[in-house]
Amino acid sequence: MFPGRKVLASVVATAAVAATVAGCGGSSAGPAASGGSQSPLTRTVTIGVLVDVTGPAAAGNKSAVNGVKAGVRYASRNGYTVKYVLADTQTSPATALTAAQKLVTQDHVTAVFAQSALTFAAAPYLAAHNIPVIGGSGDGTEWATTPTMFPVLGAIHQNKVASTLGQFFKARGVTTVGTIGYNLPQSAVATKSAAESAKAAGLKVGYVNAQFPLGGTDVGPATIAMKAAGVDGVTASTAANTSFALITGLREQGVALKAALLPVGYGGDLLAAGPGATGAAQDVYFSTAYEPVEMQTAATKQFAADLSATGTTGSPTYAAYNGYASIGLLVRGLTDAGGTPSSATLITALSEVHDWNALGLLGTHRVDINDRENIVAGADNCLWITQFKGSTFQLVAGADPICGTVLKGVTVS
Repeated sequence: MFPGRKVLASVVATAAVAATVAGCGGSSAGPAASGGSQSPLTRTVTIGVLVDVTGPAAAGNKSAVNGVKAGVRYASRNGYTVKYVLADTQTSPATALTAAQKLVTQDHVTAVFAQSALTFAAAPYLAAHNIPVIGGSGDGTEWATTPTMFPVLGAIHQNKVASTLGQFFKARGVTTVGTIGYNLPQSAVATKSAAESAKAAGLKVGYVNAQFPLGGTDVGPATIAMKAAGVDGVTASTAANTSFALITGLREQGVALKAALLPVGYGGDLLAAGPGATGAAQDVYFSTAYEPVEMQTAATKQFAADLSATGTTGSPTYAAYNGYASIGLLVRGLTDAGGTPSSATLITALSEVHDWNALGLLGTHRVDINDRENIVAGADNCLWITQFKGSTFQLVAGADPICGTVLKGVTVS
């Protein structure tokens, strides 16, 4: 996916038969009316956490639970007790829907946090039951079309193009760009969007493959074609295993890359990518839509401290950022709504949020979470980019962040 809109870790067509749902973060929701109303004067709220804990998309999404735990700590400092019920989609559309149904009819949650490649499968049901959904918007267009869904980085429009990626490649001296993506709608569109961004920067696009097999690592034909096209900059809207296989293959072909930029893999995601990933990641650039913890800002220090206090060690992941920021947005909505937490009052309050800064993790930038038309690559089309060297992520001068503009009249399908 275009950097700043994290790629689906993976989506499978297999349908499972039941959700794996376990109570976490304290006891599960007690009896309450559907919609999640609590007894008067309480400042306790129960939410559902719809996440790909298992299955092919788990690698990129399951760590969102760590961010939720850290967010619960943030909520507590602000006077709210957030309990959550974990619902595993198993990376299955059928299971995602079943899990959402249980959250509403049995757990009586007030809201749902979603970090899943299959959110789209549960979205119509949750909207029909007036349950607000907060989370990342990378999986589908429902975040832009459903007024009860509140994307923590805005409703990303995959078919529009920002100049950010092209600007970055040009600044690194790249002349010819290659890009691949899976044969899935969102990944394919992101791949084409990357190519258009490069063209707008005056770069040549030597290779575009928006139909790469899901999860595949047979990159031989792609690397040969990229070498023949003179590619010296590459990006991939794929899972980490495919991306690293591509970069390794290009190096083995003798391709001298001036920049390889990946929208997945920053932080803990790299360490979870399997043996050899850190070797393949040497000198690779990684983009994120939030300030990386290496910046040591007040916001990133607080995020890291909350993660550590709840048992998460090492570098955070993009999914953990989303989980933390989403609980922060939940607290913003609860505070603005006042009174007894309910789904209806929360929706009303969140519908008025137009200046969200993700608890400071967007730096000086803001995003209108209710702008359903104009957001292309996160807050102000900005990316924070690090480069992996040795065993650490290092900040990149001029890309902390690098911000682009929407290319007028340029769309992909």
